[in-house]
This record gives sequence, C-alpha cells and structure tokens, in this order.
Amino acid sequence: MGTDYDVHIKNGTIVDGTRVPKFRGDLWIKDGRIAQVGGRANGVADEVIDAGGCIVAPGFIDLHTHYDAQIRWDPWCSISSWHGVTSVVLGNCGFGFAPCKPDFRERSMLTMVRTEAIPLASMQEGMLPHWDWETIPEYLDSLDAAPKGVNCLQYMPTASLMIYVMGLEGAKTRPATNAEQKEMQRLLHEGMDAGLCGFSIQRLGPNSTQADFDGTPMVTDTMVDDDIFALAEVLAERDEGFIQLTQATSSDPNDADDLAFKRKLAEICQRPIIDNVVPVSQRNPRTHQDRLEWLGQAQSEGLRIFGQAATLRTGFMFSLEDWNLYDSSPAWREATTGTLEEKMQKMADPALRDRIKAEQDEANTLFTQTQIAVGGPAHKLVVQGVARREEVRRQEPRGDRRRRGQALRGRDARPFADDRPQDRVPGRGAGVQRRSHGGRDLRIALHGAWRLRRWSAHQVLHRRSVDDRLPHLDGARDRCAHARRGPLPRFDAGRARRRAGRPGDAARGRPGRRHRVRAREPQHRARVGR
Repeated sequence: MGTDYDVHIKNGTIVDGTRVPKFRGDLWIKDGRIAQVGGRANGVADEVIDAGGCIVAPGFIDLHTHYDAQIRWDPWCSISSWHGVTSVVLGNCGFGFAPCKPDFRERSMLTMVRTEAIPLASMQEGMLPHWDWETIPEYLDSLDAAPKGVNCLQYMPTASLMIYVMGLEGAKTRPATNAEQKEMQRLLHEGMDAGLCGFSIQRLGPNSTQADFDGTPMVTDTMVDDDIFALAEVLAERDEGFIQLTQATSSDPNDADDLAFKRKLAEICQRPIIDNVVPVSQRNPRTHQDRLEWLGQAQSEGLRIFGQAATLRTGFMFSLEDWNLYDSSPAWREATTGTLEEKMQKMADPALRDRIKAEQDEANTLFTQTQIAVGGPAHKLVVQGVARREEVRRQEPRGDRRRRGQALRGRDARPFADDRPQDRVPGRGAGVQRRSHGGRDLRIALHGAWRLRRWSAHQVLHRRSVDDRLPHLDGARDRCAHARRGPLPRFDAGRARRRAGRPGDAARGRPGRRHRVRAREPQHRARVGR
C-alpha cells in the first residue's frame, strides 16, 4: 500500500507569501509539489520533518545576480542563499562566460573584473580549472553537472555572443553585418533549445558607469538598435523566453528616447521584458512615479514590460582596485586603469587631476541615475579603511594617524578639514562605503587621489543605518552610548578591587561593596530605531 504524500513538514511557522500573517501549521508535499498547507491531511507521508522553531516559506528567486563565476567555487551562491534564496538567474546585463572560444577565456574573465568587481585571481583559481565548455549547450551541461545548492536559470550573455561571432574589436566598434546577425540568431535558437530563458543587455552609452577592465565601454553599451531587435525576433518566433534590459543612455532617468526604445523592443519580441531599474530620487518622488505610470500605460496597451526596483535603501562596500562607479568620467577611467604604478603616476599628473575635478559634477549626475539601486549618491561615499596597505598609512600625517587610532578605539575624533591633495596608493583594501551622518556629506571620498574633506570616527568605523537612525551594531552598548549620550564613565580596575573589599574583610565584619561597582556600569543599552 502506497503512501499519500512524499513529505510531511510539521510544527513549522508558515509564511506562505500571500500576505497572510504567519501561522503555526503543517505542510504536505507530493510529486515535488505542495499538496496541502495547514489543516489535517487524509494520509501518511514517506518522510516526516519536524520544523519546530523554524520558518517554513517558499524560496526566493533572485532575478538579478552575477554569480556566473562564483557558483563554480561556491555552490550555495553566498550570501543570497543565506537569506532564503533558492533560485538564481545568471547572465544578467549581457555579461557571462559563454559562448567563448578557448583562446578568449582570460580576456572573458577580465571583462568582469571592473564592471562586476569579481577578482581575476578568484576566477583563475575557482573557475578556470573547471572551464570545459565553448558553446552554450556545453556550458549548460557543465553547469548542470557542477555541484549546486541553488537552482539556476541562465540568460544568453549578449556581450559574449557578440564577441564570439564578431570578435572583440568588431563587437565594440561597429554594427553586425547581416550574416553576423543571422549567426547570432542561430546561436540564440541553439541556446534556447538547450535551456536558456532569453537574453540580457546592458546599454549605458559610451561613457558607461560600468566599463570594461581597460576603461572602454562594455560591448553592449554601444550596441545598435537593429542588432538587439534581431535577437528579439528569435523570442517572437519561438513565443518563449524573456529579456533583461538595463537601458540608461542619458542622465535623464526617464529619457524619452530610452523609453521609446523599450516600447519598440516589447512590440517586436511580444515577450516579457524586465526593465532595470525603476529610478528613484531622494528629493523628487516624481522620478519613480513617472516611470511607474509609464509602465502602467505600456501594460494597458498589451506590452509586457515589468519594472524591477529596490524596495529599500542599500549600503555597500567595495574597493577601488577592481570596480569603480565613477566610470562615467572619462578622465577618472583614464586615471584608474593600468598597473598600480601606472595609476600612481597618472594620479600625480596635475592636468589629469584638473580634468577629473572638472568632470565631477557630470559624472556624479550619471552615476546617481544609473547606479541608484546599488548605493545612492556618489558624494556620500566614505573611505572606511586601507587594510594591509602600510605604504598608504606612512603617507598620512602623524596627526591624522593619531585621530584614526582614536577612532579605532571608539573615541571621538574631530572631523578632518584638510583639503590638500594627497598622493595615495589605490589598491586592495581601500574600502569605500556609502554612508551619511548628520549632514556631513563628503565632497570627494577617494583616498587614491584626494583626502576626505569631512568625516568622523563613527562614520568611518561603524556601519550605520541608511537613514542614520540605527545605532552601531558592533560593540553596540559602548559605542551607541558614546555616540548618543557622551563619554562612558571610565572603569578603574584598581578602584573596583578596593571597592570590592580585600580578602578577610568579611571575617573582620567589613563586607565588600561589589554591588556598588555594578551600579556604576551604564544602564542604557543600544536600541534599534526610535
């Protein structure tokens, strides 16, 4: 006699994703599908799992990731899986590693170093030894055979496709010929037959904020409309698949030409398009409202364009060695490409420094519009540290080092106000973090070229909430108390021992006063939000 269910998950706290409040209950699975949620089942199961004390919820699908390399050495795609993600979509923005000819593997990895901050050494060690594919079907077979802790869905990386067919130089400098368009269509058909879900494109123009490792635009940044429409025709012909599109060729987040292109693309492919991203502004709510209204109008006309956006502000950390969000500035791209020695030489060039300063406002505008989903305004970046770079610390004036040491010990440090240029070494460990604190916005926060104008110990050392309401989480009691209520009472160990009494005091009728030592400890505790 067979069982009625394959799995019975009991005693869990169920969060079913329908906005129903969480509830305690059981869940039954049959043939890989949820057969019943809550109540009492009419049969038994082959396996019973006790989920007492656990949340039982559907897995999240992470629609936009760049785990294409990391999944080869991290099957769980950390940190997404830590937060309940069970399915990831790879190949976003047109970036990936297939199709790829064997002699282009090293250069293919270099395309991800600056634009997606994936260290070349990590890829060489973690992915290159397992690189056993050239075509998309071979790549998908390899991905299928690799150990994984998550489910995967793969786009056709359009940049890789164009390079494979046209060569790197041709893909970056000219439109495809008719024959090349036909070949790209054939390869997309082949990939879709093998299991691709569609194709992806990033098009940010010639001054892309996500440039190639050498500072030139990524292949798809300057891709012409007709080449994109040719790929869209494949999805229309098959009536399957969808497109992920990042289109922002103007500093205007709702540029009329960009929006018109998206409408035409949707009309040609007749398939869903994910619009990355719905833009936002800290000061102008019409920025995102206009885009949402445009999306609603397009959908009412039968065009399946769906906006993707961040639902909350985000903080992030990165190094200036491999990834730089100021790449909309041609002068900054020039200064930050090349070897470490070349970068130092360029940053010492007064003419190049003047060009970077002159381009700052325009670069910040483009950065804000195209990268708002991953950090916010560029002028609020804060240098957090220069770990393991002693040559950087040696160039810092002694007074600055002293104040930084005070900051490391959790003491107050007066804000830096020195605007003189400092020749710092850009490189690994130069952590930059987007934070704001008490209105002390930074004008320039790039230790590789200039020093910070204003910052405080708490800005630099401790992560704060995006709206500056959460306390510091590391060493919360002491640092929160210090930041909010002034210095803590100093703890004098010798005095504490004296107040606690000496050995034999109790026998002499002189009880110690240890309770008074406890009473002197600060009674306030860190509170999350107010």
